[in-house]
Amino acid sequence: MEESLKDRMEVVQGDITKLHVDAIVNAANTSLLGGGGVDGAIHRAAGPGLVLECRTLNGCRTGEAKVSGGHGLPAAWVIHTVGPVWQDGEHGEDELLASAWRNSLKIAAQKELDTVAFPSISTGAYRFPLARAAGIAVREVAAFLAGNPHPRKVIFCTFGEEAYREYLTAVQGAL
Repeated sequence: MEESLKDRMEVVQGDITKLHVDAIVNAANTSLLGGGGVDGAIHRAAGPGLVLECRTLNGCRTGEAKVSGGHGLPAAWVIHTVGPVWQDGEHGEDELLASAWRNSLKIAAQKELDTVAFPSISTGAYRFPLARAAGIAVREVAAFLAGNPHPRKVIFCTFGEEAYREYLTAVQGAL
């Protein structure tokens, strides 16, 4: 991996809804109308305008991504993506997760965003193994950044010490 990419990826532990970035990524469900985990936290922090706008987006398929305004969040944009529910690793889960990351990054590049923060997609209620998900995430981000000027920085915003360690290990392993 090129040295310049090292400065374009960062791992932080904290509340993604409080980050002052151009966009945050929502690990959404297919309805885009809110749910549990990070999805519910983002909807609560953004306020009722987010769900109203999301109703106009007509849902989102697994592996795809859509964008809305940030409403009451510090971030101007929310990129909603739907990761796969883990079954056993034999139902295309890895490729669907990689696609969710790629499609989110494509939106950030199209909007020429400088900073984008991602949660750990699919590793909560969707039960995707954390270390495996972190490896896929970092691989997809590194490959995308190597060929694109935007986003200038991707922040992996983790909730909890275990996720922080896994993403940090994955980033360090990619450098």
